[in-house]
Formats: sequence, structure tokens, C-alpha cells
Amino acid sequence: MDTLTEAQEAVLAFMVRHQKNHTRPPSLREICEEFGFASHNAARKHVQALARKGLVTDTGDGRSWAAKVKEVQDHLFTIAVYGTIPAGLPADAATQADETIRIDPSLFRLRSTRGLFALHVRGDSMIDAQIADGDIALLRPDEARPGQIVAALIDGASTLKRMVREGRRTFLRAENPRYRDLIPLESLTIQGVLVGLIGCGQR
Repeated sequence: MDTLTEAQEAVLAFMVRHQKNHTRPPSLREICEEFGFASHNAARKHVQALARKGLVTDTGDGRSWAAKVKEVQDHLFTIAVYGTIPAGLPADAATQADETIRIDPSLFRLRSTRGLFALHVRGDSMIDAQIADGDIALLRPDEARPGQIVAALIDGASTLKRMVREGRRTFLRAENPRYRDLIPLESLTIQGVLVGLIGCGQR
């Protein structure tokens, strides 16, 4: 199976979501409206490319293509899990994926799985943000904004916390009053921004 472009992945995820919510495939017009395409030709080129890759099929009405759900699930929605990240005190980070999980992007309002990775959460420092020990955090490398929950490397150790900016200072804050703020002594690198959570832990 050929690799999808980011645009094709986004169109395919929309088609799957639309079929699930409306029990019918989207028309070319609806795809155009979703992505702001100027003409039906742009939408048609994307779905025809997806058809060549075996992921959608022509419905025969000349206006819509249907996603092949089984093929899509097998191809698109596998996410690498890179070990465990502490929602507590920072710890050394895992660097290689040790498992994969399957997700449906529509459950997290994601247009694409491009760049997504996952980490098991350990600890209770983010419990007031409804992130529990044993959950799986879905993250995407992106520029973080103050207030977002991030996976971060602080002075060489990884942790899951809320990013805070006060004046010129950027630091990390727990969502549990038992934990102090984490002020970087040397470095703070944002590895990913939280975009979804799979609630596996006890609350």
C-alpha cells in the first residue's frame, strides 16, 4: 500500500467520520465544503487517488465515493506507543516504540493521524485534568501554547504537565496541588502537545 499524503489522509478521515455520523458517504460538494476546495475537481482528485490505493470505492452515482472501512482501519489508524511518561516526577524518556495501538481519529476530532504518537501515563499529578495513572496520552509534535498539556523534556527528563508562561519564564505545572511547579534549570523542550486521551486508568 502506498503512503498517503497528509491531504489524502485528512480527506479519508473525514469520509470515514461522515459515513459513521450520517450512514452515507459524503458527496464531492461536502468534501469541498469541509476543506475549502475551490472546485469539485480538487475533491475528485483526492478521492480518485484514494481509490487507486484501494481505500475508497466509487458508489456509481457520479457524486460520491465510499471509504472501505476495514481497509482504512488496517492502513491508517495505527499509532506507535513510546513507553511510559510520568504524570508525576520527571524520569528518563523512552526513545523507541515498544507497541502500537489502533484509534479512530473521529473519536478525537482529528482530521489526520499524521505525526501522532502515544505514551502510557504513570502517576497522578494530572488527575485534576482527568488524566489518570494508566491512561494513554495521544500527542502530536507541534508548537505549544501556554495552557496546553504537553509531553516535555525538562533538564533531560520527560514528564506530562501543563505548560505555563509568566513573563519571560516558561515552566510546567501539575494538575494536582500535591506537586510543585517544575522550573527548568537548563532546558525545556516540548516533545508533543496532548490531542486526545484513552481512559484506561482508574479514577
